[in-house]
Amino acid sequence: MKLKGVRGAPDLLPQESARWQRVEAATRSLVQRYGYAEIRTPVFERTELFVRGIGEGTDIVEKEMYTFTDQGEVNLTLRPEGTAPVARAYLEHQMAAQFPLVKVYYLGPMFRRERPQSGRYRQFHQIGVEAIGSGLPAVDAEVIDLLWALMVEEFRIPDLQLRLNSIGDAACRPAIRDRLLRYMADRSSDLCSDCQGRLTRNPLRIMDCKQPGCQRLVTEAPKPLEGLCGACAAHFAEVRDLLDLLKIPYTIDDRLVRGLEYYTKTAFEVINPRLGAQNALAGGGRYDGLIEVMGGPSTPAMGFAVGMERVMASLPSAQEESILRGVYVATLGQEAQRTGMGLLQELRRRGMRGLMDLEARSLKGQMRQANKERVRYCLILGDEELRRGQAMLRDMLKADQASLALDRIAEHLMGLEGV
Repeated sequence: MKLKGVRGAPDLLPQESARWQRVEAATRSLVQRYGYAEIRTPVFERTELFVRGIGEGTDIVEKEMYTFTDQGEVNLTLRPEGTAPVARAYLEHQMAAQFPLVKVYYLGPMFRRERPQSGRYRQFHQIGVEAIGSGLPAVDAEVIDLLWALMVEEFRIPDLQLRLNSIGDAACRPAIRDRLLRYMADRSSDLCSDCQGRLTRNPLRIMDCKQPGCQRLVTEAPKPLEGLCGACAAHFAEVRDLLDLLKIPYTIDDRLVRGLEYYTKTAFEVINPRLGAQNALAGGGRYDGLIEVMGGPSTPAMGFAVGMERVMASLPSAQEESILRGVYVATLGQEAQRTGMGLLQELRRRGMRGLMDLEARSLKGQMRQANKERVRYCLILGDEELRRGQAMLRDMLKADQASLALDRIAEHLMGLEGV
């Protein structure tokens, strides 16, 4: 039987990985300009972290986590999201003692056991940003500004929509929840089976259901914005004012709730309407209660996560694929190959992208390979060139060539574009 990969955990092949690397590099560059430092947490944690942090009544905890018991009889789970591990690390390593506002980002794989479909995988990848330690609306605005800059200015994804809402806090959430519960309980027979279960566990999740019957009920249901306390309403108004100041376009979506129980106040999503059903590229919000749930002091926090697979599906056609870069050393004869290997080592040490033939192909075959590798220059070296102490340098873009002294090749290449 031929072995195959696991369904819902696709391979990322070399011809695709270059685009991912460009997205990752653009992300690192931008978030560091905003003052965020990278954090790397393990891909598995104690199961209790996610049960307490995400909430027992969520679909993730109830249906989707990859959980196992190790040899030490410890219950472990592959991380289904990145915020709870960051909060755990924040507490465990007393990061609050180093900075009053801790600003971190991460990139990496997450795992959820759900039915694989377009834009939804069992192993997927996220970019995450977390700002822990301040409850001020300015933090909300800066985090949303960062996300918008990442999507629009760095990734250049067209036609995106930013949707914004506030879902209250510990002071007003119980009343918001009770109003919605009373409304839905009177109409429970029209709810889907999942939402009937959510009635007692987390009725706010019904607002997020995609089933047509539930959506019809939600249209007339009491909305979180209608029940905000004075403090939450003032916080949301200031967030909106700051986004207007920063000229970030948004739409109020009074049905928007986040799927995890630790969210409070500001909630937001970035939508790409072109993607169909799975159209949410990113989402986030405040989670002022999470650190306390994990045993720490009351600590306000704000963040977002971006689904990288959906970003890749949204990117416009990559024009940079046509860029030629680097040097290919084509050799004829054993002595030329040995000389070429030494020269190639020097070029690489100087920071150039350098390749060569190691399989004794013909010159024609090597030139075909150079074209396939999309190099800018091809350095041709044979026995005759060695006797003259020279090599032929061909510019693959301009289709011209010239002879160069072997001892001047590295210095000459350093001054050229495209290496």
